[in-house]
Amino acid sequence: MTRFILIIPLVLMASAASAQQGQDACARDASRFCRAHLNDGDQAVLACLKQNRARLSKGCLEVLTRHGQ
Repeated sequence: MTRFILIIPLVLMASAASAQQGQDACARDASRFCRAHLNDGDQAVLACLKQNRARLSKGCLEVLTRHGQ
């Protein structure tokens, strides 16, 4: 579980404060919808989150949108 939580800030490519917010907002979504991709790298997790956009939490959607995703 710790491993995927560390990936989220890198996926979002944000500042430290924004990354923490992104981590909090998207960690559960990444775990639920993208578990199979967590070891495939940041771009794979980001692609998975984007593919599952309709199912993501409001907070995660906001973070992705704010970062141009």
